[in-house]
Amino acid sequence: MTSANPWGYASITLSPERTVHATISLCTNLTTNQKPTNNTIPETWALDLTFTRSASAQPSTPIQLNLQQDTSPWKTLLQQTLSPPTPLLTIRFLFTSTPGYITRSDLIPLRFECLPGLLSAHTFLTPLQHVTPITPQSLTPSNLPQILSSSLGALLLSNDYSPAVLNNETNNRLGLPFLLPSPPTRKRIAWVQGREDIDCIERALSAAQALGISLVIIDEKGHWLQDPSSPWAHLREDFIEADVAPNEDFPQRIVDAVRGYPKPINGIVTISDVRLAGVAKACEILGLPTESPEAYEIAADKGRTRLLETVGAEESFVLRHKDDLEGVLAQNVELKFPMVVKPVIGWSSDCVTKVKNVDELRVAVKKASDRHADSPKPSTAVVVEPYVAGPEVDANFVMLNGEIVFADINDDFPSPADSANAGLRENFQETQNVLPSALPKHELEALQDQLRATLVRQGFKSGVFHCEARVRNSSVKYQDVGNGILDLVPANNQNSTDGATDPEVYLHEVNARPPGYLESVAVQLAHGVDYYALRMLLALGDAEEARFRALSHPFRNGPQFHLSVMIIQQTRRGIMRSADAAKEFLEKYPDVRENVVDYYTRKKGGDVLEGPDAASLWWIAFFSVVSRTSRRDLLERVAFIEKNFDYEFDHRND
Repeated sequence: MTSANPWGYASITLSPERTVHATISLCTNLTTNQKPTNNTIPETWALDLTFTRSASAQPSTPIQLNLQQDTSPWKTLLQQTLSPPTPLLTIRFLFTSTPGYITRSDLIPLRFECLPGLLSAHTFLTPLQHVTPITPQSLTPSNLPQILSSSLGALLLSNDYSPAVLNNETNNRLGLPFLLPSPPTRKRIAWVQGREDIDCIERALSAAQALGISLVIIDEKGHWLQDPSSPWAHLREDFIEADVAPNEDFPQRIVDAVRGYPKPINGIVTISDVRLAGVAKACEILGLPTESPEAYEIAADKGRTRLLETVGAEESFVLRHKDDLEGVLAQNVELKFPMVVKPVIGWSSDCVTKVKNVDELRVAVKKASDRHADSPKPSTAVVVEPYVAGPEVDANFVMLNGEIVFADINDDFPSPADSANAGLRENFQETQNVLPSALPKHELEALQDQLRATLVRQGFKSGVFHCEARVRNSSVKYQDVGNGILDLVPANNQNSTDGATDPEVYLHEVNARPPGYLESVAVQLAHGVDYYALRMLLALGDAEEARFRALSHPFRNGPQFHLSVMIIQQTRRGIMRSADAAKEFLEKYPDVRENVVDYYTRKKGGDVLEGPDAASLWWIAFFSVVSRTSRRDLLERVAFIEKNFDYEFDHRND
């Protein structure tokens, strides 16, 4: 049982001219062992230092702490924090009485991110460090400085925090087996295709450092991570210049790059859909851990994926080329419109079209077949399938040896093409993803069970997967719930939890890698699970199973808030004049900023806006908006941004 007791009073000398004062509270039994885990949850305790601006209440013999004598991490933190005037805050120093090796050195900042009342979180650990156990019983006034030197890290909190709430949150966020009994060793991973900029990969690169993994980036000449003087160069060990075009010779070029590196490489990672199978082939040649290249080939091909599915098998067909359509139509195949047409390869709903008749079908098939005809990995094949009106989801799975060890399912709200009157111009680009999902429990279970079966059917045993699907026969539907806000409500007067109609999971696609960066970050913030860290650990094989399982544990109390990843789509053609539209919007509405935990402007000043007819579906900006109150409160916050977001641009006449 958690206990918090006044323990002492400290007089802290910052300099010969300055002393500050703090009351000290001892909090014990902060983490408890409970299901679900097969490992021991480390016993955690804390010392809370609450600072005041007066020494009037101090006892005659306070504990003396001198910060001038050395540069221990805890002393450095106090020196940096307690600049005049003395801030009214509390610093919680965290300890464990359990020995072991840390799973990742930034665990405290990672798991406490977005804690209400948190000013900042700090780690005192280094990657792969052995943690020496410290028990609260060993604490005395004379050894307090030595005890503080053994702290795992610290939380800086505003003084209006609730100790009881903080104790509960410590159990919630650190209730995972974050210490390993055996020492992990430093490893090296080759990361193929380093992404377009730091804003869509920084957390993954930082995670590698915290895990004790050295990254070697393999990418084209001139990539932003190549320059050793780059401000981001410290996030990678080295850069190998190579042709990473995903053509027939791509696997061998990766093999040559790895073999030519002077240090051993223990695994290879890519999160590029068109390169996953090639990297898997390279791993096979090199004898490195990997899933089957054939499984990656199937997942990357929406046609092969569709033909393997049991749901909808008789309702869809795959064309090798646009010219094959007329042969299908000549067979008088029954077509149940509306239908959806898409290339067998692609991403971000690019070139996916809903059609209502044969004429529109011909137009959409030509467009989809031509989309990747001249790409480095040419493809002219097209999938034609029924339009399923049920609610759509993004379903993310962490799987190990066929077992789902973590799952996140979130609601993918209706897109422009979901409108009953949508034509060829409307697209399926996301408008917002809301987590956690509001689908009833039996439908969430059906999604997890049926999509796991899909992954196994494709040949996967382990991985981090991003699936997109719809629920046919769902007991809920999207409807205006007031003030123009859409949300899920019971459909056809059914009880949304009775499970009277068996739901069918209609798969759209499997991406055999983590979800996109903005969704991966959203899941990390809401659940505490880092998909990129898990994907890198998988690339290192069985030796990292214990760390993989440990870091797959979400917060014990579930997601810490309702979160919407909302997308601002392109609706106008021109040249963007606003330097950073999302940043400028948040500066204009500071009350909105308080509930935005992540954002990014993709279309910045000078960029071309192609409008809704853009060849590639690049959005203007996104915001990750949160509410700790309710899903309805979240959707109202999103509606405010949708209504008030604006930007300046210059019209184009071409």
